[in-house]
Amino acid sequence: MLAIVVFFFAHWWLSVFFQSFYLHRYCAHGMVSMSKGWERFFHLCTFVAQGSSFLMPRGYMILHREHHAYSDTEKDPHSPHVFRDVWSMMQHTKERYRGLLNGSITPEARFDGDCPSWPRLDRVAHSWVTRIAFAAAYVLFYVKFAPHWAFYALLPLHFLMGPVHGAIVNWAGHKYGYRNFETSDRSRNTLLVDVLTAGELFQNNHHRHPTSPSFAKRWFEVDPTFAVMRVLRWLGIIELRYAA
Repeated sequence: MLAIVVFFFAHWWLSVFFQSFYLHRYCAHGMVSMSKGWERFFHLCTFVAQGSSFLMPRGYMILHREHHAYSDTEKDPHSPHVFRDVWSMMQHTKERYRGLLNGSITPEARFDGDCPSWPRLDRVAHSWVTRIAFAAAYVLFYVKFAPHWAFYALLPLHFLMGPVHGAIVNWAGHKYGYRNFETSDRSRNTLLVDVLTAGELFQNNHHRHPTSPSFAKRWFEVDPTFAVMRVLRWLGIIELRYAA
């Protein structure tokens, strides 16, 4: 049982950390700078951590920039105030994400460009063969270590880890919690469950200060991803482009 618990939480935390640090704060917002070598390292880490649900940086970047520009309006790709439930919201997000990647949807020019790209890795990561291989590896791990068949109910979370994190943040972060700042949207800080999302659920703070690398703004708020970023800066791996 211990092996399953450790594996599940390791997959959860690594996936949400790299989504927050690399895809969100680095790719979408450019909050930090790093060398090309370190960029490739974190790109690879994001792929390995997300596995079968790896989110392509360009698709994620465009969707997130659209979200900020049109937050909680009908042009927002994922607002809980536009869609009737979380399932329809994420279905729309998935369709737009796919359209951006296959070229059937052309984004506004201001949302595209200046995104890290690793064509060879991205082609491999985005293939169904790779996604099925990761899913099979998760299943085999559970077959080997799960003490009871009921633990298999966790497998869908492994398969869809990236979208699951996105659904939690996009739905709860604009629907439940408190507000520190008056903003033009309906973003909120969902403190009670932010521990699950490595700082991503301080949405009201982030929408008020979209270039700040720290999403925590009050003494009782803790942003785990920014804490790791401070260590990376101390080690000389990254530089912060904007003040926290």
